[in-house]
Amino acid sequence: MATTPVAPAEEIVKKPPITLTPQAITKVREIMATQDPLPAGLRIGVVGGGCSGFQYSMAFENQGGMMDKVFNFGDLKVFVDATSLMYLNGCTVDYVETLEAAGFKFDNPQVKSTCGCGSSFNV
Repeated sequence: MATTPVAPAEEIVKKPPITLTPQAITKVREIMATQDPLPAGLRIGVVGGGCSGFQYSMAFENQGGMMDKVFNFGDLKVFVDATSLMYLNGCTVDYVETLEAAGFKFDNPQVKSTCGCGSSFNV
């Protein structure tokens, strides 16, 4: 009885629902290195507030929560709670520096409108 060789199952690499650009990762690592004690990672979330309803939040985290999803960007861990993940799906976080300002920029395809100053959004 002849057997047909079975090809190994291809590993499916699932794209994380949130993306950090190399510039954002570098800046987060740079800021983290100045913290004492050194945080375990970065928490990205969505909180209620602002004139359009929601705002992005970023903070260093020492320990993830039970309902958190953890995404690894190299050696950088990013914690996102389950509720925020619904609003951040497909979002890209970048770090930009211009002559006028520097900071983290969220490019979220789910956003329907933003306020005039750009610090809050509506989905």
